[in-house]
Amino acid sequence: MTVAVTAASGQLGRLTVRALLDRGVPAGEIVAGARSPEKIADLASLGVRVREADYDKPGTLAEAFAGVDRLLLVSGSEVGVRVAQHTNAVEAAAAAGVSLIAYTSAPYADTTDLPIAPEHKATEEVIRGSGVPFTFLRNGWYVENYTDNLASALRHGAILGSAGDGRVSAAPRVDFAAAAAAVLTGEGHDGKVYELGGDQAFTLTELAAEVSRQSGTPVVYRDLPPEEYAAALVEAGLPEVYARVLAGSDVSLREGRLLIETGDLRRLAGRPTTPLAESVAAGLARLAS
Repeated sequence: MTVAVTAASGQLGRLTVRALLDRGVPAGEIVAGARSPEKIADLASLGVRVREADYDKPGTLAEAFAGVDRLLLVSGSEVGVRVAQHTNAVEAAAAAGVSLIAYTSAPYADTTDLPIAPEHKATEEVIRGSGVPFTFLRNGWYVENYTDNLASALRHGAILGSAGDGRVSAAPRVDFAAAAAAVLTGEGHDGKVYELGGDQAFTLTELAAEVSRQSGTPVVYRDLPPEEYAAALVEAGLPEVYARVLAGSDVSLREGRLLIETGDLRRLAGRPTTPLAESVAAGLARLAS
């Protein structure tokens, strides 16, 4: 059985390839697709089959998916064009005879007001209409959304947001990768929709307290109106479209839209999800390295 992972040069895709190898999948039965294959030369050196897979170039997708049995379609990162990109991938997978598409979607994509949800909901509809068996992996928030920005928090003594006292069931990408690998290698996942979140939900105030505890530097959570938070993100260098998405996502967080208590992630990964303290420690270690 050959399994393929798209966007393998990205963090989640690369971790999923590693998780497949850890589960004993022979490297020669793994296809790693990337827009720029040279960026995953390290995977090729392990024996993984590396192929060009550009969502904007359907021809590359047809070649990348040839002979593939199961596919992890990692959602693109370009807001506003993802439905068209994903449609190219789904059509190529269907034409190639792929027997399962596992798609990394968004939490409660068909019912939530989360800003990123509409493109994911539309993609799910495309997949359902393709006739290819599917599994929807509705990934919750990646804890790295916070722990990759600890340098700024420590420098300014604050974590900014618009989340209020909302709780987020965040987990590191390695946990979501483990779940994806389990679906790609297991049975009984056809037609399933998994809502994936970490075991330990936390507020951003609790996150700030944990950063303070471990770093020895006082850090507080500063809650801002969404417009002010978006402006602060733009001032920090984030493109306005992404700043608005993040600010809007914090509003959804405040309203409980990112609280996921299904236990699906823990069950698929086969272990408890990574605790917040461990994720913060890893983020601080990256700063020191």
